[in-house]
Amino acid sequence: MYVAVKGGERAIENAHTWLAEERRGDTSVAELSIEQIREQLSLAVNRVMAEGSLYDPDLAALAIKQSRGDLIEAIFLIRAYRTTLPRFGSSNPVNTAEMACDRRISATFKDVPGGQLLGPTFDYTHRLLDFKLAAEGETAEAPNRDTDATAIPHVIDFLNAEGLIEEAPHDDTTPPDLTREPLEMPADRPLRLQALTRGDEGFVLSMAYSTQRGYARNHAFVGELRIGSVAVEMDIPELGFAIEIGEITLTECETVNQFKGSKSEPPQFTRGYGLVFGQTERKAISMALVDRALRWEELGEDNVGAPAQDAEFVLYHADNIQATGFLEHIKLPHYVDFQSELELVRKLRREAMADNVAEAAE
Repeated sequence: MYVAVKGGERAIENAHTWLAEERRGDTSVAELSIEQIREQLSLAVNRVMAEGSLYDPDLAALAIKQSRGDLIEAIFLIRAYRTTLPRFGSSNPVNTAEMACDRRISATFKDVPGGQLLGPTFDYTHRLLDFKLAAEGETAEAPNRDTDATAIPHVIDFLNAEGLIEEAPHDDTTPPDLTREPLEMPADRPLRLQALTRGDEGFVLSMAYSTQRGYARNHAFVGELRIGSVAVEMDIPELGFAIEIGEITLTECETVNQFKGSKSEPPQFTRGYGLVFGQTERKAISMALVDRALRWEELGEDNVGAPAQDAEFVLYHADNIQATGFLEHIKLPHYVDFQSELELVRKLRREAMADNVAEAAE
């Protein structure tokens, strides 16, 4: 057994060495720096921060480099590192109404106070390969860029002023922290939103797409999508007031959904909500659609059996780290288990053959 263990350790060390060599690639090509990943692969960095539950672009870029671009592996690295960090306190809820927006659009109102801000987006680009990028040329600076952005009111507030949309819930109760406590069912909305914001983007996207195809009766409009920076503040007991400790970039999506009313609620528009680190708009929209689908019970709607209405199904399968761990463990040694399965199948085959022989003899 000792020889086998030592042999295994040597093989693992060799595998690590080979992995490092593959990560580096051709040494005649300049090595990719953390700064390059952070600045030029920012959307990948944003996803790793969001699903890793840690806002640190440099660490996210390092994780992407270490994982050779495998974003789920990078998210795993960030979550593992996060568990080692001490917690000094909690910040106050951010005020997205005071967001300095780089991008802000509404699919429900054309003319809104503050205007439509297209910002940096792929929405209006042709999906054609740009071979100029292969030439590594300099990129021109965007014209008329407003560096003194001011706070812009939420579009949903205009519907709210007319009483046409449900009131936003106000609950000062401190929600549970999913990064420190395991997910338990039933999960209330704050816990569901935490699970969705750090859920796998592809999975949440698929769930959202299913609602648009009729699985959940969820017809939504993007009331507003905004991307920008917000201040993070923290109460300092010694001072008696809150101070700003930094800024983070967020993507926020609020959807407006048709609602014909129920036994408990009048006809009105209802809300779906998404909030994610960085510029992560596909995820934020998907999150808002799934959030609305999961609210069927509190709104008195019928459960039509759609996957996106099943909180346990959605939340337990949205976490790509748990899913990866469960999936990839089957490639580890299962020699003893398989030998028992092998003997069982052989026994069943022998018994079946004996029964066939007996039937033929009769």
